Amino acid sequence: MTQEEEIKTAQKILSDFLSLQQMRCTAERDKIVECIYTYNGHFTPDTIYELMKKSFRVSRGTVYNTFEVLVKCNLIVQHHFLNNRVEYEKTTANATHHHRICTKCGEVVEFSDLKIKRAIKNRTFTTFDVDYQTIYLYGICKKCKRKYGLK
Repeated sequence: MTQEEEIKTAQKILSDFLSLQQMRCTAERDKIVECIYTYNGHFTPDTIYELMKKSFRVSRGTVYNTFEVLVKCNLIVQHHFLNNRVEYEKTTANATHHHRICTKCGEVVEFSDLKIKRAIKNRTFTTFDVDYQTIYLYGICKKCKRKYGLK
């Protein structure tokens, strides 16, 4: 799927969700989705606001409120990292992955592991369907091990 197709798909998901919730679909919300789906990596509402204000008039409050809606319709996922740091990432066409977080410098590295994915997929939950999975591994990165003389 091209980036343009991914944006259109996300905007359609949002539009359908807003209709079901009897909420308005606005140009601002569509532009926020477009900005998010052209951004690579984790982001915050402030990241998106700063990018958008250069080319589109939108309030910080609108960005924050739209993030709440996007989480509810599963277009973005919220991550809670070290020191209560909250970041988001897009979910459409996003391969299942996990996060390694350094407890010294706070660096977040994404990784995929087919064994973990298969283990969860093969696990039978009689009263639960898994839509999305992520695992957070906390430890010390190679850079910090060298810096602090740790083995």
